[in-house]
This record gives sequence, structure tokens and C-alpha cells, in this order.
Amino acid sequence: MSDAPKHPADPANEFASDNSAIDPRDFRNALGTFATGVTIVTAMAADGRPYGVTCNSFASVSLNPPLVLWSLGMFSQGLTIFQNASHFTVNVLGASQEALASQFAKSSDDKFAGVSWTPGLGNAPVLTDSVANFQCRAANRYYGGDHIIFLGAVEAYTYNRQEPLLFARGSFGRFIAGDGNKAS
Repeated sequence: MSDAPKHPADPANEFASDNSAIDPRDFRNALGTFATGVTIVTAMAADGRPYGVTCNSFASVSLNPPLVLWSLGMFSQGLTIFQNASHFTVNVLGASQEALASQFAKSSDDKFAGVSWTPGLGNAPVLTDSVANFQCRAANRYYGGDHIIFLGAVEAYTYNRQEPLLFARGSFGRFIAGDGNKAS
């Protein structure tokens, strides 16, 4: 593909389905060049069952007040669970938790089978051995194209010095410390 910037012909139609001049697959490939951390976002369903989904759209929004965001596809299986939950937890995964990321990325009746966790604020599961977790009150949500953006007010968090799991170009990877310029 070309390195030339790609702009929609008519920005007013930019958010309309099938009206974008940008090829969705190529756009996804371009986004994949940006390495992200890997998280599992969890919440407690109204029926008392824990729910979680692998997510790499997590980002910090504000330090004061402490706010974070993440997004979920409009047609995701657990969308109504997160829309109705008072709290959610963003669990940042460690480099050794690739299998866990894959487990929560797939559809399953019980993604929590064999997973160690404790109930956090609003009973949102806090996964054992995560590199960090951010327990959030659901503050707001916004529609963004084919996703809903969840804004969370961080009410509690923990972290450790374990190595985080990374994701880029459709694959999991690790950060390699050294001269500060390497990643794999």
C-alpha cells in the first residue's frame, strides 16, 4: 500500500457504514503496527456470573481525576453485561499469560474455568497474577463507529514489576529491555 495519507472524500459521511474510502482490512493492518498491552476487562453479570473479554483498546485518559477508557464492538456477546455493570476491572496481563488472553478472546460458556480471581469493586473479577488491575466505576460510555467506548473512574488499582504481555501485527510479544529501543 501507499504511504500517502488517506482521507475520506466527504468527512460528513465518514461514520456512515460502507461510505468510507478507507479499506477496513488495510486500516486494521496499519493499526496493528502500534504495539499495545493486553488486558482482560471483567464485570459481574446481573445473574451473578463473572464475564470477561480480552481487550487491547485500553488507554489512560486523565490523572486527575483518574480516568481510563476501553472499547468493545457493538455486536460483542457481552456488550449488555458491560452496559449494565456498575463497575468493571481492567486486568493487565503479564508476558506469561498469553494462554489466558487467548482463552478470554474466544466465545465460551465459562471463560473463567480454571482461572483464579477475587471479587473487586462491584464484584468485577480481579484476576490473580495480573501485572496490574484498575477497578473502575462505570462513569460513561460513548458511541464510536462500530464500538462503544467505556469511560471508567478508577477507584482502586494495584500493580507489580512483572513483564507485560504485548500485542502487535496480530501476534503476542514481549518487551526486551536494553537500549530502550527494542521490542519483540
